[in-house]
Amino acid sequence: MTRLKQFAICLLVLLAGSTSAPAGYIDTVPTFWRNLYPDGGRGLYCGRRFGEYDRRYNIEHVFPMGWVARQLKCGDRKQCRRRSELFNRIESDMHNMYPARKDLNRLRGSYAYGIIRGERWVEPGCDFEIDDRRRRAEPRPAVRGDIARAMLYMADQYHLNLFKRQRQLLLKWNRQDPPGKEELRRNRIIKRLQGNGNPWIAPDRRAVRGR
Repeated sequence: MTRLKQFAICLLVLLAGSTSAPAGYIDTVPTFWRNLYPDGGRGLYCGRRFGEYDRRYNIEHVFPMGWVARQLKCGDRKQCRRRSELFNRIESDMHNMYPARKDLNRLRGSYAYGIIRGERWVEPGCDFEIDDRRRRAEPRPAVRGDIARAMLYMADQYHLNLFKRQRQLLLKWNRQDPPGKEELRRNRIIKRLQGNGNPWIAPDRRAVRGR
């Protein structure tokens, strides 16, 4: 390789580094799908089966990244990717990432989880409810524990704030819906990939406060 070519490559790397986000979530996405859902799986909110490379599904951050951006005061999501190493680490944590149908992901947005009066399902056969006035989302009972343990892990792992009422509800869901085979499978794979498990799912020889 000539010195001119070496100089050109170095220049491109420097220019790219000045405008693009640090390695993080975007690099984690292929790892997430390839290792956790290579043959498809079930969506978080409806529980319906999806196949490999199903474009109707994307990744839902159970602990909303909008909340993280506000707490870190690093700007919007794109700005935080450029400015904050901690934001990138949080955004790429697979314990907080679940497959969800894109339209339901958008409906939930950054709403807190809660119990909504009545049974106003988003569609027949999908026990997922949204209250836009109160900015609440109610997931189906079968995944409330999964959601609770992801949220509680993120709050504890990264010292993120949860409103008292939200945390109390999540602790209740954690007790009512203990980890199942699928959640344990995910936890084992994520621990292998990123080096840590979720102690709310499988405590590692230490008591988990609040259980």
